[in-house]
Amino acid sequence: MTNIVRISRPRFWLYLFGPYLVGLAAGAYSTSDFFRLDSILFAIYFLLPANLLVYGINDIFDFETDSVNPKKRGYESLVGPERRRGLLIAIGILNLPFIIAAWILAPAALPSLAAFLFFSVMYSAPPIRAKAVPILDSIFNILYVMPGAFVYQMLTGSFPPFWVIVAAGLWTAAMHAYSAIPDIKADKNAGLDTIATLLGRGWAHGFCIACFLVAAIIADRNGLLASVLGVLYVGVMLWSLASTSDAGVFRVYRVFPCVNAIAGFLIFISVAWPKFF
Repeated sequence: MTNIVRISRPRFWLYLFGPYLVGLAAGAYSTSDFFRLDSILFAIYFLLPANLLVYGINDIFDFETDSVNPKKRGYESLVGPERRRGLLIAIGILNLPFIIAAWILAPAALPSLAAFLFFSVMYSAPPIRAKAVPILDSIFNILYVMPGAFVYQMLTGSFPPFWVIVAAGLWTAAMHAYSAIPDIKADKNAGLDTIATLLGRGWAHGFCIACFLVAAIIADRNGLLASVLGVLYVGVMLWSLASTSDAGVFRVYRVFPCVNAIAGFLIFISVAWPKFF
């Protein structure tokens, strides 16, 4: 069980769970919606089971490239071929009950769940394996928006506004591109093409800055917070760009879960407070 939890990357759980909470706040009609059986059930899903799906599938199909990546030997987990079958079984056992529950309890939200499953699996797995196709690799990270779309659709019966999806998609694209920058050397050695290997260190940072800025401009229609967060993320990107070594970039990268947790909390409050308090 310890290995399963580690593979699911607990420090990144908020990347799925945070959007779920924001979508829940946006779609809820009253505070009682937070305590509905289906709301609680799928909140559990977007913690361990969904994260195990995303990162477990990634580890199953990435052993050849991960084996030459130093980050996988300490900061993350390295899954050898002998562990693939057991990991696949664990992914199925933890995910299938929730998928069946969604079919029964949240049929209106099945399009968002289907999108989440498609992007999560096809990001790493063939025949698409988007993570090895520059630009497409960042686009597929819209998977992190889908938990919020799922619960919003479950509660309201409708898909979130298009501008929200675009802004959030740009933010996830930037986050993915930045996460690929520390891996440039390892990915090149493994023959893996990513948006970061395509653009190079400097231009990849520029891509991230552009995505964060456009996302902030789009989301600014919903209040000043988007502008504040846009400035924050651009500042972190400039800090990273000023680093003179890969180790320096990696140090900034390790700060990002904390930055994202704070940003996610502020977004949740900005959505929930005017509605319920």
